[in-house]
Amino acid sequence: LMRNVHMPDHGPIHVSGAGPSGLAAALTAAQAGRHVVVYERSRDVGHRFHNDFQGLENWSAEGDILDEIGALGIDIAFEYTPVRELVVFDPRKRAHTYRSTRPLFYIVRRGGGAGTLDSSLKSQALARGVEIHFGEPRHHLPEGGVVAEGPRGADAIAVGYVFETSAADGAYAAVSDLLAPQGYAYLLVVRGHGTIASCLFSDFRNETAYLERTVALFQQQVGFDMRAPRRFGGTGNFSVPRTARCGNLLFVGEAAGFQDALWGFGMRYALVSGSLAARALMNGRPEDYDRLWKQRLGGLLRTGIVNRFLFSKLGDRGYGALAWLVDRAADPVAWVRRQHRPSLVSKLLYPLARRAVRSSRREARCVLQK
Repeated sequence: LMRNVHMPDHGPIHVSGAGPSGLAAALTAAQAGRHVVVYERSRDVGHRFHNDFQGLENWSAEGDILDEIGALGIDIAFEYTPVRELVVFDPRKRAHTYRSTRPLFYIVRRGGGAGTLDSSLKSQALARGVEIHFGEPRHHLPEGGVVAEGPRGADAIAVGYVFETSAADGAYAAVSDLLAPQGYAYLLVVRGHGTIASCLFSDFRNETAYLERTVALFQQQVGFDMRAPRRFGGTGNFSVPRTARCGNLLFVGEAAGFQDALWGFGMRYALVSGSLAARALMNGRPEDYDRLWKQRLGGLLRTGIVNRFLFSKLGDRGYGALAWLVDRAADPVAWVRRQHRPSLVSKLLYPLARRAVRSSRREARCVLQK
């Protein structure tokens, strides 16, 4: 239960949650010379992750994601690997190889270890004088602030393994309802370390069976060894909220439901929304936040809901047809970007898709203290 009153224009900026969205808000405000206090319930950053590889998508905007992150005042001090070639297996196990001169996405590691995105953001925040109170959840922000407390439901889950391997570096994905119903599976290998996972958008109860099939498929098609495997899992939720603000409380990242509903990528949205929230608070105009995130993310979020609605109807035959279409694209990155950008078709379909794609996201309670 969060309470807020009017925030002094030059007082400290409070942030609840030390994930990417919360620390992006902290870094934006600290760079402008503001005092920032971050409260995190866990003992360190990245507690939800296990040094697993994730993708920092590079297709939802014209510019490169690393340039956008730099423009937010965040140093690119974390380890990253650009992916310019992706092999996708369709439901019939046929391989489709997509190449691009521009990175399709960047592989980054998540967790509290050295070189991860999370630890890099923490180090930068501490270096800029941000106070981070670990092991100290803050359920009340009396003066308002940024709420970055992670997902509030499970619209999708990821189950997988992190492991060591002698396999060559590579990025692989697979689309099949036998591996990941209404979702996708992936295998990422970088410098002797790997992550394999199934991302499910339905039938969560049978997650173990889907993961076993995923491992078998990639071992058959790619041929890799798994040493010292460690199981991991996670959840995500997505929505297009009417507002991401409650008085002077501004919700960012997954706390607001800001995640692509089609593939579940959300780090770009998290970093951008955190920075936008900080700017609104620094200007003493928290009421501007809804306008800012809707301008930058609103169309992408609505299109994601439409894409999720259409993809969930395809089934294995449709996934194969989708791979066939991308095969014929001159530039796979540009083709994917077009599908994620708002259009007249997505605008017309959105009311139908919104009713059909129901989010399990729990709304945060907010009580204004007069």
